[in-house]
Amino acid sequence: MNGWLFAYKVNSYRLRLTIPWSRRALQNISESEGVYKPRATGGPPGRTGGPQGRHVRSYNHLQGDIRRRKLFSFQKFFLRIDKNGRVNGTKSKDDPLSILEITSVDVGVVAIKGLNSNYYLAISRKGELYGAREFGIDCTLKERIEENGYNTYASAEWKNKKRQMFVGLNIHGRPVRGKRTRRKNTATHFLPIMA
Repeated sequence: MNGWLFAYKVNSYRLRLTIPWSRRALQNISESEGVYKPRATGGPPGRTGGPQGRHVRSYNHLQGDIRRRKLFSFQKFFLRIDKNGRVNGTKSKDDPLSILEITSVDVGVVAIKGLNSNYYLAISRKGELYGAREFGIDCTLKERIEENGYNTYASAEWKNKKRQMFVGLNIHGRPVRGKRTRRKNTATHFLPIMA
């Protein structure tokens, strides 16, 4: 290595790296030089007596956030919940039943409610989309932003053979059963548009 000498020394949990110019320089280096000393974070000591680790983040500000949106599907339909609790799509951008309130229930979990119909968007255990009069476990949906910028909404409670069931509309604007949906399927992709 052309006269370079690398000396590694482990001394009471410290790693020492010395790169002298010659073999004689190794003897002239004092103990304080070339020794890595980790710095404390400056916080109060943790349970082990050492510096405290990374703090736990609080997402309380995200809970209860209400957004008024229209969900525009990749199939060019607005998701709507009618007065009878039926879920489907409409091409009309002026349909009052397509205005939805998206409320944060937990981190990454939302509830979607039709503003004029007063029904919650829900996915049953069988994967059927319907409007629920009262908020329940069928109404909790996991919201995720996909790579193409669209959002997907999956049931937070139910799965089909360990696969998530998604909210989706087919090319005719009818709801797709959750058992037949996948994350990459564009029938499950929605753009939240300001209402």
